[in-house]
Amino acid sequence: MNTTAASEKIGFIGLGLMGHGIAKNIVDKGYALTFLGRKNRKPAEDLLGRGAKEAATSRDVAAASDIVFICVTGSREVEAVIRGPGGLKEGLRKGSVVVDCSTSDPTSTVALAAELEALGVDYVDAPLSRTPKEAWEGTLDAMVGASDAVFARLKPVLDTWAGRIVHIGDTGDGHRMKLLNNFISLGYAAIYSEALALAEKVGISPPRFDSVIRNGRMDCGFYQTFMRWTLEGDRDAHKFTIANAFKDLTYLESMAGAAGIANPLGNATKNAFAGAFVAGPDQYVPMLATHIGKVNGVDLKPVKDGRS
Repeated sequence: MNTTAASEKIGFIGLGLMGHGIAKNIVDKGYALTFLGRKNRKPAEDLLGRGAKEAATSRDVAAASDIVFICVTGSREVEAVIRGPGGLKEGLRKGSVVVDCSTSDPTSTVALAAELEALGVDYVDAPLSRTPKEAWEGTLDAMVGASDAVFARLKPVLDTWAGRIVHIGDTGDGHRMKLLNNFISLGYAAIYSEALALAEKVGISPPRFDSVIRNGRMDCGFYQTFMRWTLEGDRDAHKFTIANAFKDLTYLESMAGAAGIANPLGNATKNAFAGAFVAGPDQYVPMLATHIGKVNGVDLKPVKDGRS
């Protein structure tokens, strides 16, 4: 164990698809970890078996920790964790750091940073990119908004679960960049879905479509995981829900409005996900193709029979 790991005590709130893997890597790589359990007991039991400790409230997590990571759905949930009854604010000590790994609204992030600064607590945004698979493997991407000094303090802990870390700027910039990142990726998803529906409508099946795009200039890692649902029926290829995608695009719309910039492509992408959200919010992003196909009268259910 290095000296940093010996001295910093880590707290963790949010043991979901991404959070469980992050927390696992933190404790496996030598840090004392206190986490807040949840109704799904599997992540908690796993972490307890690795030597972590469980707390009953967010306040108790804060009281036991020097650095607290939050990995929940969005700003509403983050605000509840920090400000709610039994929340972090009741247990944080001067000199602590709170790190929000959620995809949050930058306006909320900046407000929370000012609120915690009054208590002598630093607030950092470190949203994630990639999937639960990389979270488990400790190879996520992170875009971090923090001062230079706080980033230097956090970097050894971030290294336990991230393979690529970009210090993008000050607090708030991490979430701003994350929304831009998700605008691009979810824009791809909307384009792929509409292209697949149009292809099917004019007689070009998904496998034939894929035979041209794959390994060509339009291919990329996101395309490959996105297509595994339509081509193989792999539900877990990209475990990011349509509900979260829609939420992120509403945050993007808000950010664009505050900046005074026209965002027609962002609005179009949001509207594509809005319909899918109503139809099935717990479905994953690659399933947008099935929804767009259905709206247009074509069947884009997963292809498993090798039709060409």
